Amino acid sequence: MDVPNRRFDTVLMGLNTYRAVLDQGIGSPYAHLRQYVVSSSLDRIDDPAVELVRDPAALVRDLKREDGLDVWLCGGGGLAGSLLIEIDEMIIKSYPVVAGAGAALVDGGFRPTVFTPTDHRAFSNGAGITWYARRAGA
Repeated sequence: MDVPNRRFDTVLMGLNTYRAVLDQGIGSPYAHLRQYVVSSSLDRIDDPAVELVRDPAALVRDLKREDGLDVWLCGGGGLAGSLLIEIDEMIIKSYPVVAGAGAALVDGGFRPTVFTPTDHRAFSNGAGITWYARRAGA
């Protein structure tokens, strides 16, 4: 609990991700991070630790200019699609389960964007994590 953040100091959530924790009575799910929720339909967020954002691309560009740690995009294929041009690295967790439906990793128009795998960790249960970096010039 008292361990300092080593990788991220900010989280950017889509409305569906945030609503899932709100439905559990949690207004500030990542209190150890600066928290932003992207929504065009919410009028306000009641928790003062969470800021409502209308223009996620402008926010991410501003955050990248600040000193600090990385920004974590937490959930939402639509949000990822709107920010694809700003994404420098993806960390993809995969599980050996096929459910047949679910949220898209990146949703939106067809915009091929090249990433290069930089690391992978496999687990004994078949799960894995792969790190990808945006290819230079992509």
